[in-house]
Amino acid sequence: MSSSIKRWSLDKNTIRPMSMQDELLKCRKWIQSALDKGGDTHDFVDIVDGVMSGHMQLWSGERGCAVTEILVYPNKKILHVFLAGGENGHGIKQITDMHDDAIEWGKAQGCKGMSITGRAGWKKVLEPRGWKQNFTVLTKEL
Repeated sequence: MSSSIKRWSLDKNTIRPMSMQDELLKCRKWIQSALDKGGDTHDFVDIVDGVMSGHMQLWSGERGCAVTEILVYPNKKILHVFLAGGENGHGIKQITDMHDDAIEWGKAQGCKGMSITGRAGWKKVLEPRGWKQNFTVLTKEL
């Protein structure tokens, strides 16, 4: 992540980077909002466990965040954005500001592509950045 994405906090007159726990707590309302719209596949504790174990990555900004994971298929390794949220009116801009950093990080991890699971509005935002819709996902509760 670029230094513009890192958060800093003041601790007894010493500036230090925020811990990952601090970042997760700061992003909790945005994460929970996205989870509430996401089909009940994860809860906040699952995200914390995934980020803390290194299985998931938290991309945190001042007004929004995203959570990614690396998916390994037989023919391709993908950086998958499966959760994103932020302050009303600012979250999408914050998250798209992380776009180029996420691409570079994914490449450094050996990923050959990216994917995103999200609502239809992401198509409009991401198409100008070279993204295309490949699939439509339908769900049914059983």
